[in-house]
Amino acid sequence: MRSLSEAEYLTFLSRYRNASFLQYPSWAGVKDLWRSERVGWHYPDGEIVGGGLVLYRQFPGTRKYFAYLPEGPAADWSDPYLDRWLNPLLRHLRAAGAFAVRMGPAPAYRRWDAAILKAATGPGRRIGDVLAAEVDPVGAALADRLRTRGWRRCGGEDDGDAQPRHVFRVPLAGRTLDDLWSGLNQEWRRNVRKATKAGVETLLGTAADLPEFHRLLRITEERDGFRLGRSLAYYERQYEALNAEMPGRMRLYLAVHGGEVLAAHTMITTGSRVWYQTGASADHRREVRPSNALQWRMMRDAHALGADEYDMRGVPSTLDPDERSFGLLRWKLGTGGQVVETLGEWETPVDGYANAALYKAFQAYLARR
Repeated sequence: MRSLSEAEYLTFLSRYRNASFLQYPSWAGVKDLWRSERVGWHYPDGEIVGGGLVLYRQFPGTRKYFAYLPEGPAADWSDPYLDRWLNPLLRHLRAAGAFAVRMGPAPAYRRWDAAILKAATGPGRRIGDVLAAEVDPVGAALADRLRTRGWRRCGGEDDGDAQPRHVFRVPLAGRTLDDLWSGLNQEWRRNVRKATKAGVETLLGTAADLPEFHRLLRITEERDGFRLGRSLAYYERQYEALNAEMPGRMRLYLAVHGGEVLAAHTMITTGSRVWYQTGASADHRREVRPSNALQWRMMRDAHALGADEYDMRGVPSTLDPDERSFGLLRWKLGTGGQVVETLGEWETPVDGYANAALYKAFQAYLARR
């Protein structure tokens, strides 16, 4: 393993088209409190066969770093000889001064179709209580192999750590727009038609529209009881960094009705994947269904880009209709996609007892922050 130039790394990612946007060089420009490095596994002849973006966070008062590979690295996780990948990574991070590492391997763990979960809703029910439609053999085997090597899965049984444990994905590969439309449930189709009849327009915004997006996001956080804690400057930095790497990598979509922006959603594209990242909407005129109109526009655009899937990001693990967070899951289930339990994030001290103790101290520091 060695450090890669940005050009080398982007060339590798152009072949590995399934990598998360969090593994692209531009993401390092978003995370301004972390230093970064691009690394690659290679054969003796120099051929790059795997790679990852490593973010380093210094532990105050030390020369040691916490290493983080969000939703990465991009590697052959089906290889039964896992140490061929892990050992070079740990050696490289140790040399870079890391005392611990967290990574988010790409394989999925379990999948549930929307119809299965809709039928299983009820008081106290959780997604994990329902028999999955599919258990990914690569993900299941990788989880066992990481555990036997001392890696620890982050978060609790239902939720991950920095990245969502359960995500919602709408498959696009091999489907027509008519297939996507018929995959929406009756409520979604009715709401999209309602938005069209009411005259809701869906437009592509620019960086100049980010303040309005952020204003609506604050309204949404207050209404729905969550707080992302992201400033306007964060989204401006993200928009600039991602689009400097590739124009159109991050898009801002606006739903306009009567000359007013009622909803604004962000979308990110890389390789064969598209993500709906963050959504915001006003408290009034909700009856014209601006968010449904935006999502249908974004799905169509993702399909036109040739994406294999449309990733709607995190969903709660509850199936209890009386829980406040269930509304988000119910809304996404209406698109007819799947809930996917990712393999999650995994951590381990890089080497030795001293680093293990430093790792515990760092966890306590993060908890206080």
